[in-house]
Amino acid sequence: MKTRAVRMYGAYDLRCEEFELPEIKEDEILVKVMSDSICMSTYKLADQGLKHKRAPQNMATNPIIVGHECAGVIAQVGEKWKDDYKVGQKFALQPALNYQGKLDSPGYSYEFCGGAATYCIMPHEVMELGCLLNYDGDAFFEASLGEPMSCIVGGYHANYHTNKQNYNHAMGTKEGGNIIVLGGCGPMGLGAVSYGLCFENKPKRIVVTDIDDAKLARAREVISEEEAAAAGVELIYANTASVDDPVKYLMDLSEGHGYDDVFVYIPNKAVAELGDKVMAFDGCMNFFAGPTDNQFSANINLYNAHYTSAHIMGTTGGNTDDLVESLDLAAKGIINPAVMVTHVGGLDCVADTVCNLPKIPGGKKLSYTQFDMPLTAIADFEELGKTDPLFAKLDAACKANKGLWSAEAEKILFEHFGVEY
Repeated sequence: MKTRAVRMYGAYDLRCEEFELPEIKEDEILVKVMSDSICMSTYKLADQGLKHKRAPQNMATNPIIVGHECAGVIAQVGEKWKDDYKVGQKFALQPALNYQGKLDSPGYSYEFCGGAATYCIMPHEVMELGCLLNYDGDAFFEASLGEPMSCIVGGYHANYHTNKQNYNHAMGTKEGGNIIVLGGCGPMGLGAVSYGLCFENKPKRIVVTDIDDAKLARAREVISEEEAAAAGVELIYANTASVDDPVKYLMDLSEGHGYDDVFVYIPNKAVAELGDKVMAFDGCMNFFAGPTDNQFSANINLYNAHYTSAHIMGTTGGNTDDLVESLDLAAKGIINPAVMVTHVGGLDCVADTVCNLPKIPGGKKLSYTQFDMPLTAIADFEELGKTDPLFAKLDAACKANKGLWSAEAEKILFEHFGVEY
């Protein structure tokens, strides 16, 4: 059957094309992709081309389908999986396979498997590893955002703390402690705040920093201090560019204690060094942001590593349990992945969006792959709605949801473009 997909042939060479998919094998599954959110990791793939560790070296002749934050509906099931999966079943994908020690991953490595497509084929290893997950939620976009949310969930679980009695690590962020999310007003940072308000090791305080007042203002709109207080957490938004001494400023916000858990959400040397300086005793700093420069480094205080048990780690991606947790929390309305989304578009906008992602302001760019639509900021819906009834409806739906994308907005798009599932 034919599919349309965004295929990558080399660095910054992404093309939206129609081509023939082969018949699925008995150990494969054909899926209809409904939504695919665009990840900065895909931009890194486009930027590095064949130098990327997950990129196949024959990409120029056997292009790969990009996109890995996808959700949709199962369209055809190979004989091997007929007892495990059913046609019409909704799915979410965990792309971090690590199959038999290989780095191959959907959206990076496969000729016929990726999220930026109308249809694609899930190879046998996806099902063998339990990475094609059932999804029971109402909105496909929440399942797409389950993957980036699972990375956030993984970061919270992977942080650890020590004690002076034994060598056992207490896993997870510190209960009743101080968390700081540096560079936290982007999509992933806001996701981290949303999850932090419900994490089982609930913190006393979450401080979120940025240097852009507009981004801080939007963050307050989508996750307010009052909302956090109702969840039993003190939430503070802080502009570190507005003070002469950011270290003192942040330490004062923690009442002099420092931060038990530090998350660095942008790959910036000064920000990483700031995080190192504000750690509390036995503090854990998670360098969450992935740099493209493999020589990226920053200065850290090894005196504190020795005498105050300060430690630094990093996480990338989440595991299947993290994805299951994020999907469950989103379906129950406990976390709100919609805080991440600022732009929506169709399949035709994906290639250009990926290649220019760092230059496009705002948060997550969400694509719906069954139709074409220019990448459009939610903030522009009102103006566009003055002449376009579709955007008037989308604007009303988003305004009814604190200015955020929603299941209702998704349904409006599907009805407008005649998308069935």
